[in-house]
Amino acid sequence: MLLITLSKRSAVEPFHAMDILAEANRLRQAGRPVISMAVGQPSHPAPKAALDAADEALKHGRVGYTDALGLRDLREAIASSYRMRHGAIIDPARIAVTTGSSAAFNLAFLALFDPGDAVAIARPGYPAYRNILKALGLHVVEVPVTAETGYTLTPASLERAETKAGHKLKGVLLASPANPTGTVTGREALKRLVNYCDSRNIAFISDEIYHGLTFVGEETSAAEISENVVVINSFSKYYCMTGWRIGWMVLPEMLIRPVECLAQSLYISAPELSQRAAKAAFSAEDELDVYKESYRTNRDFLMSRLPELGLPLASPMDGAFYAYVDTSRYSNDSMDFAKRMLAEIDVAATPGLDFDPLEGHRALRFSYAGSVSDIAEAVGRIGGWLK
Repeated sequence: MLLITLSKRSAVEPFHAMDILAEANRLRQAGRPVISMAVGQPSHPAPKAALDAADEALKHGRVGYTDALGLRDLREAIASSYRMRHGAIIDPARIAVTTGSSAAFNLAFLALFDPGDAVAIARPGYPAYRNILKALGLHVVEVPVTAETGYTLTPASLERAETKAGHKLKGVLLASPANPTGTVTGREALKRLVNYCDSRNIAFISDEIYHGLTFVGEETSAAEISENVVVINSFSKYYCMTGWRIGWMVLPEMLIRPVECLAQSLYISAPELSQRAAKAAFSAEDELDVYKESYRTNRDFLMSRLPELGLPLASPMDGAFYAYVDTSRYSNDSMDFAKRMLAEIDVAATPGLDFDPLEGHRALRFSYAGSVSDIAEAVGRIGGWLK
């Protein structure tokens, strides 16, 4: 029998949200009335304009490879969106269309960093950052974000973390609005971070995939502040196109060709069908803003109801569509808590260990991207279960 060994880079933690989702799907297929609040997936369909554009493309057989950086008209539409939403003038040549934001993170990390480089991320934060960075042989510097730091990264917190880690930072990655905390980093705070990184030759990556879903605070793009940053965005969240796997990057000029060459070999191109649908989605903001109001309704409901159930908020809910709560009144093992909640009352949520390997054992993340009726039903079940 041939014995092969696995690479060290493959030894990353599982994405527990996806494991919980898989179990929720299994139970649902078995006939259980499962309500999933585990993953950040809108319950609404892609907007009608996007569906119509995809249908038209299929009728004409317009599905094939595109340039690695994406269709020119989609890149122009993305640039136009920055001009209208943020007043930022961006050359479409600086935009790369990607196979979801996940591919964009891979491309950014590969283009900017070498094995052993240190990259700072927030803790709690999106687990795929940590896992991808580790798989690429990079040193992950997790910086705690607390009420003291405004639940976001600051120059002072980066300096403390860099000193403690003993590694000079080569990169900083910040999400706003953030997953799971919901933090929206305001314009001045974002400007301080970008300027801090610029002054120290630290690459700054801005994850803006929840733009369009800000309820409190300023929604600022790092592209407004500097041309040296890498901005990553996606059609998955506000545009309700998770399964279409389509995202984009705004790149400094020096990164355009390196990212293009990497994309050519890694992905060839993002799916043309998704690109054509994505371009049409820009015309659907009236429809999408109706969806956003349903998230706002869910948000307001959870902000009031969860603390009443003994699940106080562990961070603000200013943007995205998550409630990050403290479970310590009931359990200091959020993984067990989440598994029991799914098994006993058919409600799925994500254990905090996904987002915070040190303190996430007493936290849980609820997604409120589902329907208003489902969220109300789920909270009713939780309230009865916790009595």
